[in-house]
Amino acid sequence: MATRDLKIPSQRHPEKAKRPDNAQPRKPAWIRVKAPVGEGYKETHKIMREHKLTTVCEEAGCPNVGECWNQGHATMMIMGEVCTRACTFCNIATGKPPEALDVFEPGRVADAVKKLGLNHVVITSVDRDDIEDGGAEHFAQTIRAVRRQSPGTTIEILTPDFIRCDPSVLEVVVKAKPDVFNHNLETVPGLYPEVRPGARYFHSLRLLQRVKELDPTMFTKSGIMVGLGEDRQSVMQVMEDMRAADIDFLTIGQYLQPTPKHHRVDRFVTPEEFAAYEKAAYGKGFLMVSSTPLTRSSYHAGDDFAKLRDARLAKLGRA
Repeated sequence: MATRDLKIPSQRHPEKAKRPDNAQPRKPAWIRVKAPVGEGYKETHKIMREHKLTTVCEEAGCPNVGECWNQGHATMMIMGEVCTRACTFCNIATGKPPEALDVFEPGRVADAVKKLGLNHVVITSVDRDDIEDGGAEHFAQTIRAVRRQSPGTTIEILTPDFIRCDPSVLEVVVKAKPDVFNHNLETVPGLYPEVRPGARYFHSLRLLQRVKELDPTMFTKSGIMVGLGEDRQSVMQVMEDMRAADIDFLTIGQYLQPTPKHHRVDRFVTPEEFAAYEKAAYGKGFLMVSSTPLTRSSYHAGDDFAKLRDARLAKLGRA
């Protein structure tokens, strides 16, 4: 582990090294983005490095990093940069994490949030199946640290599924009172064995349902990728399942293949199809829907949170 270089794909994803290559198709015009530039991007990068923070924007190769960082928005990724899962779509490094949790990390995240002047922050993590509580207390400490330093900042968390933990660990996170609790289903249930082999669809769904049972006022959010091999009917069923779990906010975005060793892109879904998914989702009762080729969990998260809050007030007749 000491000599492992996470910049080298075969060392970054050792479990994928022997997989056959999947051709990476040329991206259509609607999916292409500009290279990261701008003073805002440089300043955000500087603050992340000064505070020794990892971001999912970089680790997962998000196509929106240039736009978001130029506006001073970055999604903090806590608990290290090595994930104990090996999802076939994900570009985050996998394996046994080489380090224990950093007790000073919550404070560094809070310092960075304050320095960036964020009105809304998204905090996510790798999966840490090597830790008894899956990192639940670390999430809670990070939320509390941000609250202390930036009491006006709204906090959105994107958590693991805590599948190997005692069910009570979820209460630890919910009691810390994030404004939005997000956990992504990622894909339709039929693709889980191939795309998300370490997870279980109905466990993830139940996790989000339990959040609402523990705190009915907390916003819940989940997202899926399309272009992995699903069909429209299965996407519609996921929407129905999410609404049955009282999930408020749905995101749908195009899957982009990080390397030839990752899951292949089945097809590029057109903007018109994304618009149709959005219309269908609103028809099923979601308070907020983001469905575009470039949609990601934290893309425009601050603006979307304001819309989400307004939508709830309108539903309650208080707008």
